[in-house]
Amino acid sequence: MASSSNKRTRIQGINRGIILEAALEVFSTYGFRGSTIDQIAEKAGMSKPNLLYYFPRKEDIYVTVLEDTLEDWLTPFRHIDPEGDPVEELRKYIALKMELSASKPESSRLFANEILHGAPAIQDFLKTNLKRLVDEKAGVILRWIDEGRLAPVDPYHLIFMIWATTQHYADFDVQIRAILPEQTVRPAFFDDATDSILSILLNGIKPR
Repeated sequence: MASSSNKRTRIQGINRGIILEAALEVFSTYGFRGSTIDQIAEKAGMSKPNLLYYFPRKEDIYVTVLEDTLEDWLTPFRHIDPEGDPVEELRKYIALKMELSASKPESSRLFANEILHGAPAIQDFLKTNLKRLVDEKAGVILRWIDEGRLAPVDPYHLIFMIWATTQHYADFDVQIRAILPEQTVRPAFFDDATDSILSILLNGIKPR
């Protein structure tokens, strides 16, 4: 009985993952309003009734995909170590954000679309959980500045700049490929872009 239950639970977990991956692709392409349950079911390779067994409403799928995206993004942000070397901690964070833009561009585009529409699904999260976390990390950066370990910059605008710069490579991928058609097909393109961003941002915040 236990073995059968575990197998069923594993299958359910796999199916949920398949649905969420399909939904991410559909939502990031068509937005919440332009997407349908039928599109997600087709992309997931399952029937609509089967999908509805896991997620009764389109809204449930959308919010879950957004929550997963935010968890992926905010985990490395949370892990910025207040006791670590400031430049190294920010270097690791920026590099991880670039990795996410390279490996999960659909997540970034989904989030951008949500924000552009006024963040109806995550407005409360932005004003509570996200604000508390950003305030906490801004406090860490301010402490580093007070200790003379970073140049005097506004910590909030530094955070916004990191987000904007790293997510640009996912959200505006089409524009980048149009402007740099030969460079973007190279396997090392994202590594080179990451090195450039790190050089520009970190040289700007190193203590003078």
